[in-house]
Amino acid sequence: MERFLKAGFALREDIIKVQHNCHATGFWKKKSQEYNFLLIMHKHLFVFQKK
Repeated sequence: MERFLKAGFALREDIIKVQHNCHATGFWKKKSQEYNFLLIMHKHLFVFQKK
């Protein structure tokens, strides 16, 4: 997103898509803490407009 903003685009909308039926089992919860990564529960869709 920062690259688009620096290139002269304006952020018009941030659409958030929720990941349904997404849950962390004990295995993935432990791995995410061990290897320091986040379990993704949603995604962003950025809508830009050229200034």
